Amino acid sequence: MLASRHLAAISGLALLLAACGGGSDQPATDTPDTPAAETPAATDAPTTVAAGPDGAALYGRCAACHQANGMGLPGAFPPLGNSEWVTGDPGIPIRVVLHGLQGEISVGGQTYNSMMLPYGGTGEMSDAEVAAVLTYVRSSFGNSASAVTADEVAAVRAATAGRTTPWTAQELKSSE
Repeated sequence: MLASRHLAAISGLALLLAACGGGSDQPATDTPDTPAAETPAATDAPTTVAAGPDGAALYGRCAACHQANGMGLPGAFPPLGNSEWVTGDPGIPIRVVLHGLQGEISVGGQTYNSMMLPYGGTGEMSDAEVAAVLTYVRSSFGNSASAVTADEVAAVRAATAGRTTPWTAQELKSSE
């Protein structure tokens, strides 16, 4: 019985890692080759969609932790909806996607202490893909923040190119 519990736990972890893109050189979701303007819009997606990567489709790799509704998992993964970390200075979520996040972070008065893997800094996501997913998140789940551009992502990527560890909340606050 104990062995079956361990097997179930390992299987669950493998599914979570696969959904988050961990352990794979391939994205967790397929990105269509057609411009986003030609793909179906998500129910809470921005009203104007530029050609390029589909942020809603790219968000699929985030949904395992932050959930499809962007509200996270209480006690484990913070919500992206109505989050000051998401809607404030776009450089902060860009840094988080590029290099990850570790340690305690407070969102909406709740403290979370987990780790987000880096997605963009390893070359796994292009500047345009990081911009698309962050634009989607910043304009979904009750958020109404400005779009993120590939040029903004490129500038942050260049400025933080030497970073080898995930950010902490304290470091991100001091980078504002």
